[in-house]
Amino acid sequence: MYQVFDEASAPAASGDRVKALLREMKRLRLKGFLVPHSDQHQNEFLPPSEERLAWLTGFTGSAGVAIVTDSGSALFVDGRYILQAAKQIDTDIFEVLQVPKAKPSAWLTETLVRGNAVGYDPELHTITEIGRLTKTLQAAGVRLRPVPKNPIDQVWGNDRPAPPRAEIFAQPLEFAGKGPGEKLMQVQMDLVEAGHDAVLLTAPDSICWLFNYRGGDIKHTPVALAYAIVPAKGRPTLFIDPEKVREPMRDALKPFTDVATPEELDEALKGLAETNAKVRLDPGAASMRFASVLEAGGTKHVTGDDPCTLPKAIKTAAEQEGARAAHLRDGVAIARFLAWLDEVAETGRVDEVSAAMRLEDFRRETGQLKDISFDTIAASGPHGAVVHYRPTNDSKRVLDKNTLFLIDSGGQYADGTTDITRTIAVGKPTAEMKRHYGLVLKSHIAIAAARFPVGSRGQDLDPFARRPLWAAGLDFDHGTGHGVGSYLSVHEGPQRISRLGTEELEPGMILSNEPGFYREDQYGIRLENLILVTPAEEIEGGERKMLGFETLTLVPFDRRLIDPKQLMTWELAWLNDYHARVCEKVEPLIASEDRPWLRHATAPIG
Repeated sequence: MYQVFDEASAPAASGDRVKALLREMKRLRLKGFLVPHSDQHQNEFLPPSEERLAWLTGFTGSAGVAIVTDSGSALFVDGRYILQAAKQIDTDIFEVLQVPKAKPSAWLTETLVRGNAVGYDPELHTITEIGRLTKTLQAAGVRLRPVPKNPIDQVWGNDRPAPPRAEIFAQPLEFAGKGPGEKLMQVQMDLVEAGHDAVLLTAPDSICWLFNYRGGDIKHTPVALAYAIVPAKGRPTLFIDPEKVREPMRDALKPFTDVATPEELDEALKGLAETNAKVRLDPGAASMRFASVLEAGGTKHVTGDDPCTLPKAIKTAAEQEGARAAHLRDGVAIARFLAWLDEVAETGRVDEVSAAMRLEDFRRETGQLKDISFDTIAASGPHGAVVHYRPTNDSKRVLDKNTLFLIDSGGQYADGTTDITRTIAVGKPTAEMKRHYGLVLKSHIAIAAARFPVGSRGQDLDPFARRPLWAAGLDFDHGTGHGVGSYLSVHEGPQRISRLGTEELEPGMILSNEPGFYREDQYGIRLENLILVTPAEEIEGGERKMLGFETLTLVPFDRRLIDPKQLMTWELAWLNDYHARVCEKVEPLIASEDRPWLRHATAPIG
């Protein structure tokens, strides 16, 4: 299995660990210390050796920051994790606060007094992060101080897991669509146009994309931890553990880059600084430490975006075709799963863990699954209201009759990454469940069917998804959609559909479409497909170029939860057209015994 179901949270140990951290802080003359969920590369998902926040607090979510002071501690999470955090941590030690309603900077200024020092590890915080925090704290007379060695690592000691050293492997040109030489030319032209001499790349998925390789350092995300310096002219240098680069990958990389160890990176940066080179750092992605290394060498960095981020987000024709193939393959696996689930869901013998395992089995049986793209969210009844719930052997619930089952999952295939959520009725749904499901479905269709002018941003489209819920006095506390990579991270920027989505949407970008509704302690509803930005068909009399979405995911929605009276004529037409396409694509590839189920699941409604 790619996923394990042991309980990772250990809140019982928090008391002793916090006490040990406080002793280290006292030795360092710190009144507070920041513990983010991050590593040196600002990854969302971390290798075990970098899970400092989970080790200290018990919280296992993918985003959050703890602040420990000698007068109290707090854990800050967003709306996705507010319920999960309260259940995983010792609330006698950590107060749970939701961002952006609560701000770590404001909490610090209220908790500490003028002259107090707050410590942070400069490898784990971005330049932007530290700049903003410094400005706020300085106004209150609180000092923000970097520490050379993370005190949590000192306390963690020999129990800390070893860093990952998975071997890297090639991503074939037939799936990538562009070779490293073409991509390097694009990056170097960006640098020349900006007047920059070099860029330091710190995001592992950017480096994997640039050199057309993949790795295995992070669970479910095929990347390798590495850095790269790309000059505007000349050869790049890839800084990576040599154990990860074996034959034939070393030969494959030789025409495009030199290879060095991560320990040589600081000297390379200092060498650039000594020549007064304009070295670009992405302030939202690069660790504060690198700005300090350049400054110590005699120069300040220049600010600019990671030049790989946008080209990586705009998928090549080969990557788009790969995504379609991956989603069709995945759709067959999920259809088989849903047909199986309909047979067994009401027997009382299926629980969240066994359901997640069975879905993984169906994906494995494609013969092309490399990994799942994240830990499956299999949530029955009240667990569905926990947005990023992860079932464990200790927490698992049996799928009860007359409730809802939410399953959010994805697969990593060499030709594409998938991510899909369906909410399934087990037994007879209540009228309220159907009403809420209908509102979320309307929200989903509003995005799927959207037409929008070239230049539109994710924040321009986000209200499309919320309007049906807002009209009913409801909402959801997460973004409507995130970017998705091509056999890379299931959460990719800069594209996203949310209140914070400022990047213009461009043809070739892949995003999720996943509005939801969550009733605490009762159920959750989320409906997610992946969508590809495409040019929209021209309309007679239209004056502006428009864009739209192609839905990549090919899986039916649960007709038992659909009241056609809730849908407008055009919404019902979209749904029936979508189901017809699902049946047309999936039926020839599914086993004959599952075809009756598929035909029923995709039959016209209304």
